[in-house]
Amino acid sequence: MFDTFRSSSKLINTFTGDTIAVSSIDYSTFDNCQFICSASHDTTVRVWDIDKNKQIQSLNKHQYSVKFSSYHYHNYHQNVICLSPYDGAIRFWDFKHNKQLQIFNGHKSIVCEIEFSPLNGGRYLCSGSWDATIRLWD
Repeated sequence: MFDTFRSSSKLINTFTGDTIAVSSIDYSTFDNCQFICSASHDTTVRVWDIDKNKQIQSLNKHQYSVKFSSYHYHNYHQNVICLSPYDGAIRFWDFKHNKQLQIFNGHKSIVCEIEFSPLNGGRYLCSGSWDATIRLWD
């Protein structure tokens, strides 16, 4: 079975633009379009439109982790990414209109991982930090 998988696997595309290691990626579909977002140690967050094969947004926000918010899309029809910067805050950013929507403060150090809950349509966000805490946000 592994041989079948391996023989049918192929590279579809390579997205470049980050100049240092990519620390986080996520994939989502909004309005029947496919997107990838990345956070890089070069302090940028990038959003690529997969179908058009191009970068559509770049933010210089010193991020460590990034995730798409399906909750904001399905409930408010907003194209939102959640960013975890080096300052311990968590920011919600509308990447279509290039504006910040909300900030969650609480961690005392770098938020190194964020994850939306698969329950309740992604309403809850879990964050893990170098301050040795895990926080659950509504």
